[in-house]
Amino acid sequence: MKKSSLSFAAMMLVQNTWACVSCNTKLQEAIYDDSFLPNLVTMLSAFIVLGVIVFVFSYLSTKSYKLLTKKNGVLVPDPVPLSTASIVTGIGLGGFVDGIVLHQMLQWHEMISYRLPPATLLNKSVNMFWDGIFHLFCFIVVLIGIILLWKLQFRNHINKSGKLLIGGILSGWALFNLVEGIIDHQLLKLHNVREISPNPELWNISFLVAFIVMLLIGIFLIRRSSHTL
Repeated sequence: MKKSSLSFAAMMLVQNTWACVSCNTKLQEAIYDDSFLPNLVTMLSAFIVLGVIVFVFSYLSTKSYKLLTKKNGVLVPDPVPLSTASIVTGIGLGGFVDGIVLHQMLQWHEMISYRLPPATLLNKSVNMFWDGIFHLFCFIVVLIGIILLWKLQFRNHINKSGKLLIGGILSGWALFNLVEGIIDHQLLKLHNVREISPNPELWNISFLVAFIVMLLIGIFLIRRSSHTL
């Protein structure tokens, strides 16, 4: 058994078919081909837009809010710092859920599975590389969100409601999927929500509708928390 395993490993090395970016020349060529750089901005368009959104909300969260907001004659803490920090966190968490559930567990689609169907080991590996870039972005955003939330515990005159936290996370989660869905599914056609389907566009539209509903729920919780404290 051990001998046959070693023989199989040697054969795979000789044929150079290992799905390893750092050791497989064919895979490197497939990822970094002549069209790689011109298409790089296209491939990362959704992440660039989301990165700008994260930057704006992070800036709003770290601004100083010394004055209390006056509502109906009652002074209430400002909801902006926590809502924006939780939106940033929600953007990262929403991306992770999408990547873990739809990309990895259900395998409905991968990052460029419409442009490059993962029907071979090579194509599957190229898609896996871009899924890794996808998850790296999500990790960085979640890390930023955690830092923003951690800093809020030392600040006064801000709304620290749990409803505001949940509403912000839901809003961020929805924002991630709406931006990614509109750009990657509708405009660039990098992938569909469910590739193997008689009607992929129905899945794409249903996906957007579901997250529009989630965004409205998140906004409702944020507004409710802002008015009740």
